[in-house]
Amino acid sequence: MPVRTTGGRRRGASVLRRAFVARDPGRLRLRFALRAVLGIGLAVTVCGLAGHSLEAAVAGGLAALLALFTVTDPTVRGQVVTTALLPLVGLPVLSLAALLHDLPVARDLAFLAVVGAGVYARRWGPRGHALGVFGFMAYFSAQFLHTVPGRLPEHFAAVLLSLATASAVRFGVWCYERRIAAPVAVAPPAGATGLGRITTRQAVQAVTGAGFALAVGHLLSDQRWYWAVGATWWVFVATTSRGETVVRGFRRFLGTVLGIGLGFAVAVPLHHEPVAAAVVVALSVFGIFYTAAVSYTWMMLAVTVMASMLYGLLGVLDAGLLVLRVTETAAGALGAVLAVLFVLPVTTHSVTEAWVERALRCVHTCTAEAAARLAGSEAADPHRRVAELEAILGRVRLSLAPLVHPLNPLRARRRRARHVLALLDDCAREVRGLAAVAADPDASHDVRLAAACWRVEAAVEALTDVPAGPREPRPGPVAAGEPAGAEPVLAHLHALERALAELAVPLRRPHRIAAGA
Repeated sequence: MPVRTTGGRRRGASVLRRAFVARDPGRLRLRFALRAVLGIGLAVTVCGLAGHSLEAAVAGGLAALLALFTVTDPTVRGQVVTTALLPLVGLPVLSLAALLHDLPVARDLAFLAVVGAGVYARRWGPRGHALGVFGFMAYFSAQFLHTVPGRLPEHFAAVLLSLATASAVRFGVWCYERRIAAPVAVAPPAGATGLGRITTRQAVQAVTGAGFALAVGHLLSDQRWYWAVGATWWVFVATTSRGETVVRGFRRFLGTVLGIGLGFAVAVPLHHEPVAAAVVVALSVFGIFYTAAVSYTWMMLAVTVMASMLYGLLGVLDAGLLVLRVTETAAGALGAVLAVLFVLPVTTHSVTEAWVERALRCVHTCTAEAAARLAGSEAADPHRRVAELEAILGRVRLSLAPLVHPLNPLRARRRRARHVLALLDDCAREVRGLAAVAADPDASHDVRLAAACWRVEAAVEALTDVPAGPREPRPGPVAAGEPAGAEPVLAHLHALERALAELAVPLRRPHRIAAGA
């Protein structure tokens, strides 16, 4: 018994470390979170100074939060454009929600249409994702704040004022992105048209799941039914396959339950204290932004605490409301899970196969670029390809998350998925070393390097079943006087070959790593 207790404590401590002590190169997550607190805090303060009501200030603060959180274009110029487009989408949707406030059937049907359009917009990349989220949250916030047509002018003004304030902080006061390299944007694998396209299938799934959640939400509460729809929506955000969606639904529910527990301890006793409430909301905002990249569960905990405190400030918080939020969240998560399992399912297998193949292709491209650099080509840039490989591997980890999750009962498949991840990480490590050696102006090329690169290409072809492209003539025998600088390069290439050879074992099983998932 003591051993189990120790193991449980270690696992709990590990979860906390992953969320709050996770590696943060360049302290980017810390800057992201601190800037969000500053930008949202200033936006709400400016709304207050402008004489807006508490409801309008909340609407403005939410708009600022979304602008700082969802706009993720790879360039600062792209971020500016997307931020400028947010009100063009959000304000009409907010108007629609307000005009339909007293027409329940039309209001609910319009909400489902907004859900479908918001998910479908992901096909246009980061900008479509940000606009889709902003449009959905505009409709959601209208339900949250009971926005009616008479309040629209004030809410419009608060949203525009908050977006301007948040933009001034992001692009003027603290635009740290100008001093760092732009992140590599990795487009999803090319898909078919119509229902063969993943975003189209997900839009249908989201509408179906939201319809289920809306019906159950109304049965649970005629006032807070929209919570269930919101839970379904956020489960679909940043997921592709049914396995990813199921795991995200579980993490959302877990984070909400933990947040409700913390809400009982913090929000309920403090919501009558404006200063204490403001501090709790600021800490929650920091938690949302700081943990988003490493733990969806902890991010949802912070979201739930913030929502609880906002309800306290609006004067409607009580224990029953917090319990209702848990049940509505469970209904929404269940709706999302049922939709992805039974409506046009996108299997974990198909998504994982596509991303693993892209990772292997990128390994080959990195190797070829490094070889060209060593051969004297100034145009070759292996470091750019390494950055692309890192971004692709991040997407591989996300697609494999359902298979490596501790609750996955299929232990053999879980071990195989972890093995694949470990070997792909080995490939990435060797490719990084190869690129570093290639950057050395004293490093030189020899025939053994060309032969090793050839073998890497052949290994990638064997794993992906697709020819890698036109080849150069095979190198001849190794010359006698070999440059001494070639040894570190060959060490990395031989290690890369070994990792690719080992990958053939899990990837060449009859159904591969995620069959049936």
